[in-house]
Amino acid sequence: MNTKVSIEKYSQNLFVRKIQGYFELMKPRVMSLVIFTAFVGMFLAPGQILYIEYIFVIIAIAIGAGSSASINMWFDEDIDRSMERTKTRPIPLGIVSKNEALVLGIFTGIISLLLMQWFSNSLATSLLLFTILFYIFIYTFWLKRTTSLNIVIGGAAGAIPPIIGWTAVTPEISFLPISMFLIIFFWTPPHFWSLSVYRFNDYENAKVPMLPNVKSIQDTKKQIVYYSLILIVFSYFPIIDKNVGLVYLLIASILNVILFKSAIKLKNTKEKKSQPNSEGLKFFALSIFYLFSLFSALLIDHLIKI
Repeated sequence: MNTKVSIEKYSQNLFVRKIQGYFELMKPRVMSLVIFTAFVGMFLAPGQILYIEYIFVIIAIAIGAGSSASINMWFDEDIDRSMERTKTRPIPLGIVSKNEALVLGIFTGIISLLLMQWFSNSLATSLLLFTILFYIFIYTFWLKRTTSLNIVIGGAAGAIPPIIGWTAVTPEISFLPISMFLIIFFWTPPHFWSLSVYRFNDYENAKVPMLPNVKSIQDTKKQIVYYSLILIVFSYFPIIDKNVGLVYLLIASILNVILFKSAIKLKNTKEKKSQPNSEGLKFFALSIFYLFSLFSALLIDHLIKI
């Protein structure tokens, strides 16, 4: 992406540009998926809370995710500068400084925890704190730069929001939120591995030990198929809960066929040294649609029964 074009997407007004930079530090696209899965967890949970509590719990989770993302960008500034995909982020572009990113991350993290404790309960707040710290210290500071299992283990942080949402309404953990956690946990590796297949050279240049760079692209594509199969199995776990019915089963089955066919197509694609594997990007985009649709199916199934 042209750096000049990326800068031009920001306002000419310095104050507005700075605010835009702060917003981008919090990875709004990633945040949107976190918000949605947390909302589904809240919506499916038994019990009732006030609408104002719903709103502020979601805000707390969103800000908490943004806090982790901001500190991630602070720490990974060197990586972001060396990758085509990330060199147009606010710090490499000079929109905000590293120190500003760190301060923003710490400040928003504290605010998110205070909001969660005020409008929810200690269990939900503890889970939010664990998620923030896990993403920062376990994934960002340690796993990302040291092992090809970074995404496998680190994916736990992104899988917890439905449980946080659930416990914010009902301060106890049951099978359904755990099944939602498992779905996201096993969705994460094939989702990011497909991106790393497409962006192989990017990760190679940045010396980030993603699976294609440590093993091989072909081995990674096989792992995507294996993990997709595991994900498909766990996608049926919510049905074990008596409150999830045939509507979810039908939608999940259709989505699983689409996902598996895409994984097989990616596996059978021949690599061309001169250009990225476009099927990797297609699977990456499809996996986002898959997760959003699967959690939407849980909502639809629940609404039909109300």
